[in-house]
Amino acid sequence: MSSLPIGMASAEENNKSNKLQYPFTLGIASGDPLPDGVVLWTRLAPDPLNGGGMDNHPYPVHWEVSLDPDFKKVVKRGTELSKPQLGHSVHVEVDGLKPSTWYYYRFTVHAEVSPTGRTKTAPGNNSEVDQLNFAFVSCQNWPTGYYTAYQHLAQDDLDLVVHLGDYIYEGNIKSTVRPLNYSAPEIYTIDDYRNRYALYKMDSDLQAAHANFPWIVTFDDHEVDNNYAGDIPQDPNKQPTEDFLKRRGAAYQAYYEHMPLRRTSFPQGSDIQMYRRLSFGNLVEFNVLDTRQYRDDQANGDGWKPPTPESEDPSRTLLGEEQEQWLLDGLAISQAKWKVLAQQVFFAHRDGDFDPDEENVSMDAWDGYPAARQRIVDFIAENDIKNAVVLTGDVHTSWANEIKVDFHDPDSKNVGVEFVGTSITSNGDGSDVNSNTAQYLKENPHIKFFNNYRGYVRCKVTQDIWQTDYQVVKYVTRPGASINTRASFVVEDGVPSLKQLVSNPV
Repeated sequence: MSSLPIGMASAEENNKSNKLQYPFTLGIASGDPLPDGVVLWTRLAPDPLNGGGMDNHPYPVHWEVSLDPDFKKVVKRGTELSKPQLGHSVHVEVDGLKPSTWYYYRFTVHAEVSPTGRTKTAPGNNSEVDQLNFAFVSCQNWPTGYYTAYQHLAQDDLDLVVHLGDYIYEGNIKSTVRPLNYSAPEIYTIDDYRNRYALYKMDSDLQAAHANFPWIVTFDDHEVDNNYAGDIPQDPNKQPTEDFLKRRGAAYQAYYEHMPLRRTSFPQGSDIQMYRRLSFGNLVEFNVLDTRQYRDDQANGDGWKPPTPESEDPSRTLLGEEQEQWLLDGLAISQAKWKVLAQQVFFAHRDGDFDPDEENVSMDAWDGYPAARQRIVDFIAENDIKNAVVLTGDVHTSWANEIKVDFHDPDSKNVGVEFVGTSITSNGDGSDVNSNTAQYLKENPHIKFFNNYRGYVRCKVTQDIWQTDYQVVKYVTRPGASINTRASFVVEDGVPSLKQLVSNPV
């Protein structure tokens, strides 16, 4: 009988000591689809709200990709280690797959098997694509409501989901409309952020939405700190720069740990590479932006203010010089029919002062960086770039806007359109309109639609038209709301204006 080296247990002893409770409590996900592959994600967390509950050593996680949900036609399989320094998260970059193909996937640890996920690869590069169906979402504050919108989204006919930020909220949780009696203070450390993601990801409707489609994700502010700007927190008097950068680093790491992102987005200290470009044949190209990490500080605070010389300083940036140039270069050479800016904050001008001679704008949105916006708008106009579409989250309400060369001139040329999606839950139960809706639309004639219900936005894109459907639920403070198409808009190829097809008050 051969002896084992000192300190090395037998395989039987290892299996006994490593026996896990069910580890897939946070579900599974896929994302960033390419023509030949996709990222598969999970995180082992048998005790999700208390750091995950895993031992401090790696675990081998087996994965399979199949053409059928019964895994009789497995085309790829392998093993990835879940590492404790990354919260036992797993990111598998599968390649060698066929374009425009639905696949099924699952993970296994010891005898435990994950739920089955479904994902789809992108079409071949520059291939002819007739149609893409996708939804975009944002702002899913867990304590304020049920994820009913995700329940309906998971059953929709989609190829893809785009998440535009505020996946979690970092602030205090003091009470909740949900039956789980959960409270927690504002989060700062890596353990804090991991527990907060775990709370959100335990939601079954969110898990179903992840399991049914690949996602493209980017963050906004609440994944770190409300309205932060670059290395400046919302409350710099309470968080010195050094402390905030440590917090930002922990937040970015936790974000990576919980999203189906490629290694190119692996955090480096307090930095992370999030802006990237994903193409779907010759039909749609997504320019996924990061409007937080590189921006100048908000001018005169981060609230609603009249424009100031500081806010209108032409040197100010929202994207940072490098990302801005990357965006313009990509728009100039794109061969896709529809060029998309998938980003976070309101792009079109939005004047909240209803006196025609006064202005009041959000300093946290593009209105607080008007010269940076104008550089993009002018570039699109001067280079005659067709079919620019901006997708936006952040504001917890739905809007449809025409993007003008000069927002202060109603007769100015349109260069694109913007669809702003409402929240999944943030702000709780909504309403069909607000008391000042009519004034908003009158003061901002390029804004064609507003709605204050929660939900998601569905887009059907062909070579000839882009159709956007605002899907809303009437309430989120209790489960069971039905889904309704509140409004639909169409944009025709080469015509940067909005045509409303449907208007259905809920």
